[in-house]
Amino acid sequence: MRAYRTRIHDVMVFEPTVFEDGRGYFFESFNEQRFKEATGEPIAFVQDNQSRSGRGVLRGLHFQVAPKAQGKLVRVLSGEIFDVAVDLRRDSSSFGSWVGEVLSSENRKQLWIPAGFAHGFQVLSDVADVFYKATDFYSPKHERSIRWDDRDLAIQWPDRQLPNVSEKDACAPSFSEYVAHSASSENLP
Repeated sequence: MRAYRTRIHDVMVFEPTVFEDGRGYFFESFNEQRFKEATGEPIAFVQDNQSRSGRGVLRGLHFQVAPKAQGKLVRVLSGEIFDVAVDLRRDSSSFGSWVGEVLSSENRKQLWIPAGFAHGFQVLSDVADVFYKATDFYSPKHERSIRWDDRDLAIQWPDRQLPNVSEKDACAPSFSEYVAHSASSENLP
C-alpha cells in the first residue's frame, strides 16, 4: 500500500496494491499497522458508513465537534467522487484551507481525513457508493455543517452546475459565521 500526504500535511491518500488476474482482483483496503506507520498515529475505527448518491449530489461540508470529533477514512465502492477536507483546527497553519481528491472504484484511492476537518463530496459519475470508516460514533448533538459554496473557502468543485444538496446543507452557516459562533459557544474540533 502506498501512502502520501496532500498539501494539508495531516490529510493523506492511501493507494492499495492491487492483485489482478483472470478471476478478478484482490487488495487490502485497511491495515492498522501500515496506517499507523504512514500517519504516525494509532487508530481505532468504531463505525462504518455507506451512502449511495446520483450524479450532481453534493454532501457536506459535515463534521462533529469535540469531544465527538471524527476522523474518516473514505473510499468509493462504485462510481467516482470529488472528496474534500477543510481544516477547522484553529492552531493549524492550514486553518480554513481545503484539499480535494478524486476517489473512484477505478483508482481505489482512499482519503484519510483526521478529526478537526469538515468533509464533503460531489458525485461525478451516474451513481456512487461511498464507504467510510469513522473514529467516533455519530452524535447528533455534536454534528455541524458549513456551506459547500462558502466564498471564503472557495472550494473548486469540478461540476460547476448547481448541485443537488439537502435542505440542511443548503441552510448551513458560512465558514466565518461558524468560526464566530464557535469562538463563543464551543471549541472547534
